[in-house]
Amino acid sequence: MRKKIVAGNWKMNLTQTEGQKLTSEIVNMIKDESTQDVTVVLNPPFVHLQAVKKLIEGVNNIYLGAQNCSDKASGAYTGEISASMLASFGVSYVIIGHSERREYFGETNSMLTDKVKLALENGLTPIFCCGEPLDIRENGTHAAYVTNQLSESLFGLEEQDIKRLVIAYEPIWAIGTGKTASSDQAQEMHATIREHLASKYGKEIAENMSILYGGSCKPDNAKDIFSKPDVDGGLIGGASLKSRDFTDIVTSF
Repeated sequence: MRKKIVAGNWKMNLTQTEGQKLTSEIVNMIKDESTQDVTVVLNPPFVHLQAVKKLIEGVNNIYLGAQNCSDKASGAYTGEISASMLASFGVSYVIIGHSERREYFGETNSMLTDKVKLALENGLTPIFCCGEPLDIRENGTHAAYVTNQLSESLFGLEEQDIKRLVIAYEPIWAIGTGKTASSDQAQEMHATIREHLASKYGKEIAENMSILYGGSCKPDNAKDIFSKPDVDGGLIGGASLKSRDFTDIVTSF
């Protein structure tokens, strides 16, 4: 049985006070609304990790995540945060390869391989992001583009390591463009990703990996998207900053 996962990516938002208020609201709502069968991951900016960790203590299905980690283990890399630092802080999950990191910070597939390996070595669960921009979608090469991201970044991993990952599919063309991805388009790409993983690691491993949808998932479309057989949850951006919206997405299952 694959894990149902809803991860909230706060990105570069919220002051300390705002972050604590949001976390407290989410914790109380999730306690009240019986969502124990869904794994919830909160991914705040690094400066919020300690406060969020305190607020989620004792809630069995809410975990602490980070938005990124360095591709280096340690050293003179001012401003970077290592996987071992995150692990020492009680972080359980880490987002790797988000489209914004690829686009704005030039993160390459080979760099992401190093990040994934360091995350795994330190006991973290990587949420590995993949997805295509608008021009790739429009010229019809989106399946090849996404499967190449997976091959170049992940296919050097051993079987015991790949099955510890969570995959997040982001249709970049459907985020902030006015265009929307249908639940059928989400299912099509999730199935493609699962088939590609199976081609390398076998059907059993692929069938047991959680694949999340990360394309403008909101309370009004989450139920439809999550109903698809290869969609196991969501990586939520803007809606994760509103406690009611985020909790409604969690309960959409």
